Amino acid sequence: MSAAQKPRVRFAPSPTGYLHVGGARTALFNWLFAKHEGGTLLLRVEDTDVERNQPELVDGILVALKWLGIEWDEGPFFQSQRGEMYRAAAERILASGAGYACYCKATAYAGGDYSAAENEDQEGEGDDEGPKTLKAAACPCRAFSDAERAAKEKEGIPRAIRFKTPRTGVTKFEDAVFGPREIQNADIEDFVLLRSSGVPTYQLSVVVDDIDMRITHIIRGADHLSNTPKQVLIYRALGATPPIFAHVPLILGPDRTRLSKRHGATSVGSYADEGFLPEAFRNFLALLGWSTGDDSEFMRTTELIERFQLSGVSRTNAIFDRPKLEWYNTQYLQKPPVEELLPFVEAELRRTGLWKDEWATTGRAWFARAVDLIRPRTRLLTDFSGWARAFFSDEFEYEQEARDKFWKDEKIPALLAKLSEALAALPDWNHDACDAALRAVAAAEGVKAGLLINATRVAIVGRAVAPPLFDTMVVLGNDRVIARLRRALIFLASR
Repeated sequence: MSAAQKPRVRFAPSPTGYLHVGGARTALFNWLFAKHEGGTLLLRVEDTDVERNQPELVDGILVALKWLGIEWDEGPFFQSQRGEMYRAAAERILASGAGYACYCKATAYAGGDYSAAENEDQEGEGDDEGPKTLKAAACPCRAFSDAERAAKEKEGIPRAIRFKTPRTGVTKFEDAVFGPREIQNADIEDFVLLRSSGVPTYQLSVVVDDIDMRITHIIRGADHLSNTPKQVLIYRALGATPPIFAHVPLILGPDRTRLSKRHGATSVGSYADEGFLPEAFRNFLALLGWSTGDDSEFMRTTELIERFQLSGVSRTNAIFDRPKLEWYNTQYLQKPPVEELLPFVEAELRRTGLWKDEWATTGRAWFARAVDLIRPRTRLLTDFSGWARAFFSDEFEYEQEARDKFWKDEKIPALLAKLSEALAALPDWNHDACDAALRAVAAAEGVKAGLLINATRVAIVGRAVAPPLFDTMVVLGNDRVIARLRRALIFLASR
């Protein structure tokens, strides 16, 4: 890559599953690198594996990327629409002598990239079982004479095209993360480029695409290190210079095994549904296998872009720490200006049927105050429609545990009745006025203020634990608080 050339990178998922954590991290690293360098990110859908592809999953992958905030500059391109280009490249390699026709049955292609598994894992997915490099038995077709090949053609036997790997020497490449790498050519089988059905293998299609799309850097999971020597051979056979490779560490579960469903949710969509914020997820993912070199943790996306460099990518596998992800989410729920959080809370309230359109217009200031009061105690966006439901709806239940603990005193109904009267008589509705009114009722009745505070909290929000009571009363407003106290009296009377 010349000094003046801007990087061109790609994220290339396969529609054989949802976007998983490993793939999302790979996409994020590509995006951060492109943004930092002023380069271009392409999105390519590797959908040539007809046996495993689920076309409907493409939309799911795109939705997950958009939720994560990853915007691509070109694409999406679909490999299924580029077959002629791959076949032409295979024929070029065959004609150059770097490949040969193989007439073996498909089942004989053990280790030769022919089976459904030969797609060798989704590019970009770093959390599924990776490719297994199997040393195939030497294909007898490599040694065929012209006459033997002609005889096979005359019989009409379908041919595949294999790469004729050199028997001696080494294949070398430079990796921006793992450094110089080399492999003995004797350890690389004559891998298949084009199946006898005319469908290309993973090894061929990605190289042809990366050449055609002028990719300068390939950033992908370390489980693809074993594929790289084969791809370097293809680049050279096609007369192209290999790009810069950067293989990022794998993501492991807490037990240090490959991250999988046994460790819990692994798809990005699951975390979106749970109530994680996209920027929190980005911050967490960015630090799975990459470091700024200091102790920085909470970093807004602009800072991640500013600081991201491939030199900061670790060679050590990363550990997916769910509690740490939740910590990041609380930080992003609590630290940014409340205005940034409002659209996400609105979406959650819409999803659960709690949203009122007035909160987008005349009631926007009230909505912001309510969210700001609630968010210090939240862990997930779903908390706003869960334990904080009573702030946005008058239909809520009294928790049994809260009732048992704070409504057991026989004085509670009388206390709540007197408090509702005292509050209704207030000329001003503010924190201090509500505080003084409640404490005056408690003093007059000869009980501790705490008894009435706890009972009132259960009455107006249904829970034992919530934001500070008098702040809550101010946000709810006098009409709603008094109505809820009277509703609680009716409930208690029925019991």
